[in-house]
Amino acid sequence: MGGGEILSGERGSVTVELFLVLPVAILVLVGSLQLIGVARTRIELQGAAREGARVAATTPDPARAVEAVLASLTPETRAFARVSVERPSRVGAMARVSVSMRHILGAPFPDSVGVDLSASAIMRTEK
Repeated sequence: MGGGEILSGERGSVTVELFLVLPVAILVLVGSLQLIGVARTRIELQGAAREGARVAATTPDPARAVEAVLASLTPETRAFARVSVERPSRVGAMARVSVSMRHILGAPFPDSVGVDLSASAIMRTEK
C-alpha cells in the first residue's frame, strides 16, 4: 500500500551511484594495467641481466656483456637502460651484471611519475 511512495523517492539513485563509482572503477582498471606493465618490464630486465651474466662469465670483455644485455631488451626499454658489469679477471670469481632504468607510467599519470626498476645476476667466471 505504501510501497509506491517509498520507491518514487529513490528514482534515479542507481544512475547517481553508477556515476560516483565509475571513476573509481576506471582508476582501479588503469592502475592494474600500469602494474602489469611494470611487472613485465621488471621480468624483461631480469632476463637481460641473466643473459649479460652468462656472457660475462665466459668472455673477459665486459663490453660484450653490455651488448648482450642491450640485445635482450626491447627497443623501448633499451633506450633507458643503464648497465654495469663487474667482471674479475680471476677464474672462479663472481661476475655481476646489473641493469636499471626508470619506468615512466603512462596515461593518466603525468610524465614525471615513474618507478625505478633494477635487476642483477651473478655467475662464476669460467675463462
